[in-house]
Amino acid sequence: MMDRMRRKILKTGAAATVVAATPRVFAQTSQGGEAASFYEKGSARLRYEEVGTGLPLLVIPGGGLNSTISGLGSHPFNPMEEFSGEYRCIATDLRNGNRGQSSGPLEVDRPWDAHTDDHLGVMDHLGIERFMVLGFCIGGPFIWNLLRRAPDRVAAAVLAQPSGWSPETPTLFYDNNMQGWGPDLAQRRPEITMDLVDAFLAKMYLDNQDFVFTVTRDFVRQCQTPILILPDDVPAHPYDVAMETAMLAPQSEVSMFPWKEPGERIPLAVRQIRSFLRAHRPDSA
Repeated sequence: MMDRMRRKILKTGAAATVVAATPRVFAQTSQGGEAASFYEKGSARLRYEEVGTGLPLLVIPGGGLNSTISGLGSHPFNPMEEFSGEYRCIATDLRNGNRGQSSGPLEVDRPWDAHTDDHLGVMDHLGIERFMVLGFCIGGPFIWNLLRRAPDRVAAAVLAQPSGWSPETPTLFYDNNMQGWGPDLAQRRPEITMDLVDAFLAKMYLDNQDFVFTVTRDFVRQCQTPILILPDDVPAHPYDVAMETAMLAPQSEVSMFPWKEPGERIPLAVRQIRSFLRAHRPDSA
């Protein structure tokens, strides 16, 4: 772990910020021949996809800081396929994911909020005020940050195998991303150094080593948004944290556990998600 004072200097002197500008969107043909939509604001450029019609459902793929739309194909189920018959499903490649097509500044002073800006910006561009959200893995902290930043906009939220902090592996996310995300990003983007990556990850994962990274337990206790939690039990998705949020949140529900194994249980979990979303459909969106 790098010296705290050094990190503070890096954060102060090297943070990149998004410059406010009029959002733009355009289409580009992907390698598969399909039209990919892009939304731009300042120096941030987000690739997004939407499928289906109906009430909006924001889908946040797992995969940590390499989260991509295509990665949904390796998840226990793909919400873009499961729910597009009933909902307008919208997903983005995470900004600066090495396997995706979204890019932007590395905002060292506000890593979580920068990504939340992107999620809200895409929804604003699409003219969507109220929506529901379903996220995997890193989508858990992102959802809590959405609920903190825009509580009146999120009608209901589903957190599948959410990430959280564990005292048994306190630097897990910092360490993993210093190896599996930062070096490839720095190689692709010469303006991003590993010192910047270190400062970004330290702010994201080390400066708030507790709970779900983005909100406090008091926030969860007061959150009135309906929440459905599908726990996991691996170091990156600690069961204890998932269950603690479920116990604290006054409008929470929990799936069976385990819900991914055996595989025959996954359709039951999807059925519960479908029932939960139907029960909490907003009057308008």
